Amino acid sequence: MLTMAKHIIIAVTNDLATDQRVFRVSQTLVEAGYRITLVGRRLAYSPEFKQPYKAKRFKLLFNKGARFYACYNLRLFFYLLCHKFDAVLANDLDTLTASFLASKIKRKILIYDSHEYFTEVPELIGRNFQKNTWLWLEKFMLPKIKHAFTVSPSIAIAYKSKYGTDFKVVRNLPFKREVTKNKRKKVLIYQGALNIGRGIELMIKTMPYLPDYKLWIAGAGDIEENLKELAFVLGLEKQVVFLGRLSMEQLHQKTVQAMLGLSLEENTGLNYYYALPNKLFDYIQAQVPVIVADLPEMRALTEQYGMGEVLMERTPKALASLVNKMAANPESHQTYVEKTRKASVLLNWENEKPAFFNIINQAFETC
Repeated sequence: MLTMAKHIIIAVTNDLATDQRVFRVSQTLVEAGYRITLVGRRLAYSPEFKQPYKAKRFKLLFNKGARFYACYNLRLFFYLLCHKFDAVLANDLDTLTASFLASKIKRKILIYDSHEYFTEVPELIGRNFQKNTWLWLEKFMLPKIKHAFTVSPSIAIAYKSKYGTDFKVVRNLPFKREVTKNKRKKVLIYQGALNIGRGIELMIKTMPYLPDYKLWIAGAGDIEENLKELAFVLGLEKQVVFLGRLSMEQLHQKTVQAMLGLSLEENTGLNYYYALPNKLFDYIQAQVPVIVADLPEMRALTEQYGMGEVLMERTPKALASLVNKMAANPESHQTYVEKTRKASVLLNWENEKPAFFNIINQAFETC
């Protein structure tokens, strides 16, 4: 393994604090002997960064829209030009422009990690100018990238078909955890970004049909206030609990208390259609059975391991009925828990990281 103090700069557009995929990648590279520097941004609410590796967080004039992406990539481009590195690991299309150009100029290795099918995210639907801009950048850069990986087989196939670029698959699997037996609460949990197309509105509208349950919503995002307003209008302020942004450890401690985890993304574009969300694997590692949307990757995984059910009809009554089927009977629920436990033994980062190292090693061996 080529780990003689090679320096990898890892670029992301978030504030580094809650990105579990980047945390796992960074931890794994450090343990293997690489030097790393994380580059992200600092927001008004960003917590102190306490990880044992170097980090640089830009303070930017703009925090959203085209001006943000331009400002971030400009800062990242000059940062890369002014600092020594052996490889840059660009996370998602919004860091790729600066990483691509700087790696070409300095003749260094570029590795691309696509966390999602970026040009098919719901936020770009109906915004033709923005989407076409990202598509132009994608079309220009992706055919020229030699070392790339993504989060699901379907996204890898889509990129290969579109650009001829060979994307490997490294799923968003968490570190293996030991879960002590504890009494589950009558809680459904959603964790992740509070953005459009995540099915969170459906979850909230279901709660009047499940008066004995609470819904915990962990995360923050663009539609947070709209979701809180919906819960208020339905009189669910005590039943729907917004936990806000949590650290990875805090999130796990909440998740293990729940009876079921929800991942109900809508079919609003190929990004969600092909998704294998972080939250799904976090639920599994917490040994919490799942209810997932009827989308191909999530459905296939759930049916393969039997650790949950697929919601076939996206209505509050149908979701409530599925919750009752899985959780009302203790013996039935325990069967799902046991299947989830067996899945957790296989679906963890310890088993996935060889695929990641194959990409890193190949990149350095062929440079």
